Amino acid sequence: MGETIVTVDAFTERPFSGNPAAVVLLERPREEDWMRAVAREMNLSETAFLERQGEEFGLRWFTPAVEVDLCGHATLASAHVIWEEGILPAGATARFRTRSGLLTAEMRGPEIELDFPADPPRPIDPPAELIRAIGAEPAFAAKGRFDHLLVLDSEEEVRGVRPDFARLRDVSERGVIVTARSSAPEFDFVSRFFAPAGGVDEDPVTGSAHCTLGPYWGERLGKASLVGFQASARGGVVKVRLAGERVKLGGRAVTVLRGELLR
Repeated sequence: MGETIVTVDAFTERPFSGNPAAVVLLERPREEDWMRAVAREMNLSETAFLERQGEEFGLRWFTPAVEVDLCGHATLASAHVIWEEGILPAGATARFRTRSGLLTAEMRGPEIELDFPADPPRPIDPPAELIRAIGAEPAFAAKGRFDHLLVLDSEEEVRGVRPDFARLRDVSERGVIVTARSSAPEFDFVSRFFAPAGGVDEDPVTGSAHCTLGPYWGERLGKASLVGFQASARGGVVKVRLAGERVKLGGRAVTVLRGELLR
């Protein structure tokens, strides 16, 4: 028997929206080259590899091109699979050992809430090449640990951004977030996320980007709880709750495919 693999749409309650992630339930330790090959085969923005380690789980994330240090939607998908497969009871906390330290997930009614490190951005003068690649002049620019943050004047501008991905691949950071206040009352802000250097031109819904978006918009709006909409073609909703040096990221998930890896 091979490893079970499950495809989950994260940060959505509707199949074929949100951000799809493949979750591989490892029966034994596997080589990194094998995990990279599986991620290329899946060709999704992230493939997660889960290995039971006592009461915790080792968790690694790969794009089709690189291993990443932090991924929100594939962690949400992994927690969803753990509970759906009955590996943990519904009331238990899922604990993941990752390249970004210990991450946890809990069920909150129909939603899953992740506990991630906050990544508040610091103001910067954005590189001219970055602005040319994005094709929009930001009202404010900042940078977190992983990503550039470009704040635009309106949701319409965010939705209208058409980056030059070839130029963006030369940006050394993981990715670029563009964001603005939402024009819809049910959301506080909208965003999009581009990471061509990591093999993902535009990520449909990026949980980890909200580790930066949450602190920025929380301070700007004077709110500790926010709701963001990622305005990609698939779209997705991320709830954000600020908790000091941590950020709680909430969302739903739905399984769309279950199979077995034969190699």
